[in-house]
Amino acid sequence: MNRAWAVFKAHPYISNVLGYTTLFASADVIQQRVLGGKHAAGSASEDPAGINWGQTARVATVGFCFHANFNYHWLRWLERMLPGGGVKAVTGKVVVDQLIAAPLTISAFYIGLSLLENKDDPLEDWRQKFWTSYKTGVVFWSTMQAVNFALVPPVARTVFLGGIALVFTIFLCHLRQQSGHKPE
Repeated sequence: MNRAWAVFKAHPYISNVLGYTTLFASADVIQQRVLGGKHAAGSASEDPAGINWGQTARVATVGFCFHANFNYHWLRWLERMLPGGGVKAVTGKVVVDQLIAAPLTISAFYIGLSLLENKDDPLEDWRQKFWTSYKTGVVFWSTMQAVNFALVPPVARTVFLGGIALVFTIFLCHLRQQSGHKPE
């Protein structure tokens, strides 16, 4: 374990981004298997176990291209602006995170996936599901980010966030599949 931690600390950007992306994509697979996500029947990217790998690849792409990279740099910036793990610093980080990062990341999720699916209206899912996602996220993320900022060393915050994001992304993927959404 010490060796893995040494590698992680030696290459924090790569470790955090790849770890976050893996957890983000895993959320879609879990959502499809456990919650029975709807997908286009007979899709070439669907396997016999019922996983639409094309959908998972799109989720991974959004996770890698935006979420993992954004969160890595965002968390570093927050730590520079509000250093430390005291109550005042943690509270400030949580508030700023919920006012700025939360709307951006939720928007990137819905709009990014819609663009990758070539939807006629890439803002449709965003308009229908943003507020539900944001309100749920404020409760969930405020608590989780407080733990992250207070207890997790800065070098590991993005991958810790990825673990937490796994749960929230399952929720987002499930919510996105509601109301007859069918990926193309």
